Amino acid sequence: MNTPNKLTIARVIMIPFFVAFLMYDITGAADKWIALVIFVAASLTDTLDGYLARKNNLVTNFGKFMDPLADKLLVCSALICFTAMGKLAAWITIVIIAREFIISGFRLVAADNGIVIAASYWGKFKTVSQMILIILMIMDIQNTIFQTLITVFLVIAVALTIISLVDYIVKNRKVLSMQD
Repeated sequence: MNTPNKLTIARVIMIPFFVAFLMYDITGAADKWIALVIFVAASLTDTLDGYLARKNNLVTNFGKFMDPLADKLLVCSALICFTAMGKLAAWITIVIIAREFIISGFRLVAADNGIVIAASYWGKFKTVSQMILIILMIMDIQNTIFQTLITVFLVIAVALTIISLVDYIVKNRKVLSMQD
């Protein structure tokens, strides 16, 4: 297994630790900062694994499939936690997770037909905006400017979630026609 794929697996392994520190009182006041460090580290592996895979010509079908899945697991775990904590409206979490299920379904149908659908730039922008939003929400600094920044990134993340969904459907509509 190559280094980019190991980084992707490491990101998945970090998720339960992130959730534990975000949701439970393990160390007291340090929990949210530990969760933040874990989330940022996991997010950085996303950038690093993609960079290494392209730079060293180590792009694999496993990476094309697992990398976006690891991102979905990380982001959706955070959003579900925020919803459970009462910090995020359920409909936002549902919209974002629904998009992820739809894209995953597309990928499964495509894979069944021997096609691998890699992440698009809209999908990458969506992921980055969601990760920034989550970082801001974990920090949860209580002042007007910071809370406004969270709201701005929330709007951007939801908008890019919808835009990237439409982009995937339009670009990959042939995958649906294969099932006729």
